Amino acid sequence: MSVDALKGALPGYAKDTKLNLGSLTSTSQLSEQQLWGTVLACALATRSATVIRELAEEAGDYLSAEAFEAAKGAASIMAMNNVYYRATHLIGDETYATLPAKLRMSIIGKPGVDKVDFELWCLAVSAINGCGRCLESHEKVVREAGLSRELVQEALRIAAVVNAAAATLDAEAALAPATV
Repeated sequence: MSVDALKGALPGYAKDTKLNLGSLTSTSQLSEQQLWGTVLACALATRSATVIRELAEEAGDYLSAEAFEAAKGAASIMAMNNVYYRATHLIGDETYATLPAKLRMSIIGKPGVDKVDFELWCLAVSAINGCGRCLESHEKVVREAGLSRELVQEALRIAAVVNAAAATLDAEAALAPATV
């Protein structure tokens, strides 16, 4: 199971998603760990069982056990942080930004992989989850660590395409006639 399996499952109207999905892994300038950790973390963030199964299996071929766990950790911690920080931002009262979050986030400090890779995965997941405050924070960290804007953009493209594939395949599954 793989990126190719997902491409094959996409319907004709999603040709652009199919083409973009195919080029993500074949033209990447990210390191192998950055690429496949981003793919895995984004797949998990979509919550699509089909996309998670397909991409996790392939990501496992490229990631160490530690990196695989860290990518899962990035998706998990951002599922919490993106809700909290997006909400405190959207309320519009900046006082909330000065209050301690009182949420455990130890994985961010000790992710088990290169911090820049973990932060990149958190950035990509934050794009899927729509948290502007987290996007700003993680982009700043990866840029200060030396990643170019082009590499950040690549992670954002991965997030966009993996999310589009998940949305399309889940919609098709929901529209399929029920079987008895």
